[in-house]
Amino acid sequence: MRSFRDITPREVDWRRPVVTLFSGGLDSSYLLYRLVEAGATDVHAVSVDVGGDESRQELGRITDSLGVRLHVLDERAAFAREFVAPAIAAHAVYLGSYPISSSLSRPLFARAALRTAEELGAEVILHTANRSQNTLRRLNGALDQLGFRGRFGSPYELEPVHREKKTKELRAIGLEEMAERSASADSNLWCREFESGILDDPENHQVPESCFRWTARRPTDGAETVEVAFESGVPVAVDGRRMDLVELIGTLNRIVGAHGLGRHTGLEHLPGGAKVLEVREAPAAWLLMASHRHLETATLDAETLREKLHLEQLWVREAVEGRWFGRLRSACQAFAAELAGPVTGTVRWRLADGRTTTESIVAENPRYVRSREDWELAGVREEAAHFAADPVGGIGDGPPTGGGGGGAAGQRIGDGADDGIDDSIGGTTW
Repeated sequence: MRSFRDITPREVDWRRPVVTLFSGGLDSSYLLYRLVEAGATDVHAVSVDVGGDESRQELGRITDSLGVRLHVLDERAAFAREFVAPAIAAHAVYLGSYPISSSLSRPLFARAALRTAEELGAEVILHTANRSQNTLRRLNGALDQLGFRGRFGSPYELEPVHREKKTKELRAIGLEEMAERSASADSNLWCREFESGILDDPENHQVPESCFRWTARRPTDGAETVEVAFESGVPVAVDGRRMDLVELIGTLNRIVGAHGLGRHTGLEHLPGGAKVLEVREAPAAWLLMASHRHLETATLDAETLREKLHLEQLWVREAVEGRWFGRLRSACQAFAAELAGPVTGTVRWRLADGRTTTESIVAENPRYVRSREDWELAGVREEAAHFAADPVGGIGDGPPTGGGGGGAAGQRIGDGADDGIDDSIGGTTW
């Protein structure tokens, strides 16, 4: 279903249940209004709680005024466990610019809507994404991949409705607050993002400070430290206190956001190649992604990490393009999960004056060295021991002089050559 022209008694028996995804915003409220005007008598507005800003009381006020039944589904734990945790493991950052967000929540929205439709016997699932929103193909793609056999889609896809028309008709039925929305916003426990309206033009988009909530600078006692612990790639504790992922993300959003950290501005592509501007605030996501990368670097060999960097963007592409439930993303996820095992340890950060620096990176099974001098001496001793055991082959099994042996100009250490190297280091003579 791709236009409001599809919402007619000729197309659908509107006496049967119909499910709509409902955010409480202008577009989703207007869709409920149009369904009721078209004669739909059994409309079910599904609001999926993934830790966003929506107030259940405000959602209920809108649906009650339209005679629509509201379903608020608490999916925060599932969102964190099944979508955010895999995104951390896959380092899901769009083209190295900002953490993806709606690409994670939309598959869950589709699954929740499908489950509700099956419980009600509904044959129609509607949402409100338009052609300038990538949510359109993410929701449609997920519903298709999940095998929904009824009709689904967004009537805004082929029939956009001007903002003034929507606000005028909703104000006429008492929904005055819809006229106050100056931008389209989307939020979940992982990220808040804004787009459209006053943010349409990348060349002129001064974002009002009032738009920011999580990263609004708040009085702090100067510098602050925060330590995050991971087990097998999953964040499990903040400052030594264990907590589930939902609580952990909320805690870091408050701590890191108070320093004004975690704001992102970037362009995202639409089908056909056009780009649109989006502004995000994601303080916990930023810190967790950076911490996870530090621990990956500390525990994985360089070649493995290089391959993972490549597969991360495949993972992101599949999620962004609405193929969350597809095999390629699942395969990339399996690769990331396989490498998550050794990613265990802690990262401690110093937050001050809107900046961050690391103070400690501690891995359970590290590849890093803690003293370069000790590491160099140990390496020299190891090579010396090898030479003593195999004097014919020599250090590195190279020729006695020139090209390939140890020491300067390929000469062996301690072979009597004047190579400028002290042959007695650390009290041991070779």
